[in-house]
Amino acid sequence: MEESQVSQSAWKRSMITRRSTFVANKIKMGKKLEKGLKEKNASAVSQDEENPNKTPEPYSCTGNFQADFTELCRRNSMTYIPPIIPRARPPTVMGHTESGKPDKGKGKAPQAPVEPDPDPEQDLDGEGIEAPPKTFTIKEKFEYFKPSVQVEMENFDKPDTVTEIYIRGWKIVEPIMEIFKQCWPKMAKLHTINLWNCGLSGEVITILASTITEIPEMRNLVLDGNTVVEENWHELMGEESPIQNLSLRHCGITDKGAEQIGQALGSTKRCNTKLISLNLSGNRITDVGAEHIALGLRMNRNLMSLSLASNFIGDKGASKIAEILSRFPLTHEEVVERRKHFSEKDFPERNKSPPGSRRDGSKDRPASVRSQSHMDKDKKGSKASAKKKDPKGKDAKEEEKHDKTKKKEKEDKTLTKKGDKSGTVGGRSSGASIAADTKGTKGKGKGKDKTKQAAQEVEDLSGGEVVNPLTDVADFIDGQLWVSGNRVLINLNLSRNKIAESGMNNLLKAMQYQTTILMDNKSGGTGLMRIALLKNKISQEHEVMRKLNDIMLHKDPYYKQPPQTPDVQSTT
Repeated sequence: MEESQVSQSAWKRSMITRRSTFVANKIKMGKKLEKGLKEKNASAVSQDEENPNKTPEPYSCTGNFQADFTELCRRNSMTYIPPIIPRARPPTVMGHTESGKPDKGKGKAPQAPVEPDPDPEQDLDGEGIEAPPKTFTIKEKFEYFKPSVQVEMENFDKPDTVTEIYIRGWKIVEPIMEIFKQCWPKMAKLHTINLWNCGLSGEVITILASTITEIPEMRNLVLDGNTVVEENWHELMGEESPIQNLSLRHCGITDKGAEQIGQALGSTKRCNTKLISLNLSGNRITDVGAEHIALGLRMNRNLMSLSLASNFIGDKGASKIAEILSRFPLTHEEVVERRKHFSEKDFPERNKSPPGSRRDGSKDRPASVRSQSHMDKDKKGSKASAKKKDPKGKDAKEEEKHDKTKKKEKEDKTLTKKGDKSGTVGGRSSGASIAADTKGTKGKGKGKDKTKQAAQEVEDLSGGEVVNPLTDVADFIDGQLWVSGNRVLINLNLSRNKIAESGMNNLLKAMQYQTTILMDNKSGGTGLMRIALLKNKISQEHEVMRKLNDIMLHKDPYYKQPPQTPDVQSTT
């Protein structure tokens, strides 16, 4: 028994020594690994210190505006990074609407959680201290004026749901705009950008114009209070711009900027098809700038609201705008584009004739200008060839259609000449009102049928799309083609300008013309529905202003007829 106990104790001692040696070896190995890692990290740090110019890996934005903006500012070594904060809202009670009814939460925007009311504080005498009001918050001195980016979000718990961005009163320079250029295109729900009084420059406007084309849901852009010397605002209205509502109030825009804006609105070559509302109030636009903007409205059939309030527009500018709203003659360049458009619609493959036809050999005379004798010969030749060979029968039918359309156009011109020369002087109506011309032509059934037929042909050519102003029904008067004006614009603000009686009279004639022409044809738009003309160089009690207000009163969509008394109702 004693020998067995001695052997067991010896075995236990050997196991303990083995385990201790194993643990000691393990500790030594761990220290060696830790030492090796420290040396490796130290060497990496030394390499970074040796290569301070080494460029870091490019940062890819994730759509989280706060994280992306902060990281990009840190990488650009900015001393102060503007915080991103929710836009201030008036306090609301959770679970109740303004009417006092409980909010079920369907279709409502999420609201910030309301903090519980703290326990009332007490003074030394044990009386309660009145708590500060909750309608505002108190910040430290100058904390309110530090740069910040205010955002609106669909859901406060999801930082990638930013929909609107507001920056107020701090200068945005090119490096900041380059950071925004990387962040904003990755934000899938961003649709509104408001940069008020941010001291923008021409270079920043160029960067912004290239950025908004990459934002998927971009629609609204507000740049009020930014005076740019270059006045390159037209870059924001390019062909690829998705902006629908553009506000440029108090930006110091002169006639130079208005000219570029007018060209961006529309010309014979291209037109802006996205912009719906344009606000240019509070600038320095005169009659010259108003004429350029009116020229842009000649071909633009997408803009619905235009504000030119608080500018320096007089009678000339107002008369030019009134002409665009009523009717105007086409220029030579516009007539050429009109003919091109009709020829492409009528005969899209006219120049692609078979190699054996006679049209290939006639290089001196274009196919659209052929004499009557030449067309008669073509008819005879096509009939003879149709008897011999079947494939040429299609060419003969195309030639006959072309001749018929040419004859119809000649008949339309002669009819319009006979109907319009009486009572017109120099291409314009000799009466006091433009609307009198339309009233005079109402009684002529043939002319009316012709215009209806021409309008139906234009609708067939357009294939249900928006009618191009160049292909609209035209009246041939004293060697000029006159087309109906812009009837898509429904809101016009000319308040606080320098318009006198002459300009107001022309605006009255334009409204009378639109009212008359809408009785026959409403396919081109509803015409102007609201016009603001307050605080100009004419009294509101003037006869012209009273007539203009009476016409526009019933067009206003917000107009409500006054309730009638029982006596009036019984008589009606």
